[in-house]
Amino acid sequence: MEEAKIRKVDAIVIGGSAGSLELILSIVGALPASTRTTIIIIVHRKNDSESLLEDLIKSRTSLRVREVEDKDPLRPSTIYIAPPDYHLLFESRKEFSLDMTAKVQYSRPSIDVSFESAATVFKDSLAGLLLSGANADGTAGLISISSNGGIVLVQDPSTAEVDYMPQHALANAKVDFVVASNDLPAFIASICN
Repeated sequence: MEEAKIRKVDAIVIGGSAGSLELILSIVGALPASTRTTIIIIVHRKNDSESLLEDLIKSRTSLRVREVEDKDPLRPSTIYIAPPDYHLLFESRKEFSLDMTAKVQYSRPSIDVSFESAATVFKDSLAGLLLSGANADGTAGLISISSNGGIVLVQDPSTAEVDYMPQHALANAKVDFVVASNDLPAFIASICN
C-alpha cells in the first residue's frame, strides 16, 4: 500500500450491508461542502415504501441527496442512494439506469453490479469502498475497480460490526487501503475533488 496511490477522484462508490449505516452517516457528515465528487451509496436494505435512509443522510450533510430514479442524471456535489430492490447501473458519466434482473449474492441492489458498472464508466477516477456486511457482495466489484485503475478501499475488518464482507475482499481482491472506521470519514473527505 503506497502513499502515491492517494489521489482525488470524480466519483466514490460505497457499498455496505449489516453494520454499515452508522459509518456511512459519519462519512457523509465529514464530506466537504465544496466537494465536486459524486458519491454513490449501495446498501443492502429492505424494500419498503417508508425508507428513512435518504432523510438520515440529508440530516448529516449540506450536499444534495437523492435516491436514484431510472434515467436520473449524474451530477457532481451530490450523494446518490441506490433504491431498494433494483440494481443500480451507470449508462455513462451522465446517467443512471435501474435494473430488476436476478439478485446477486442474494442482494438487489448488488454492490458487485454497481461497482462493476461504475468501474467501466469512471475507470481511474473512481474509488470504491467496501464496509461491514455478512456476505461476499462487493469483492468482484472491487476487483473490477482495481483492474480499471480505480482506488480500492476496505474497512478494517477488526473495526467492522460484521467483518465477513471486508475480510472476504481482503482475501480475494487487490486492496489499496485498509482503513479503520474512525479514520474513514477523514480519508474519504481527503480524496474528494
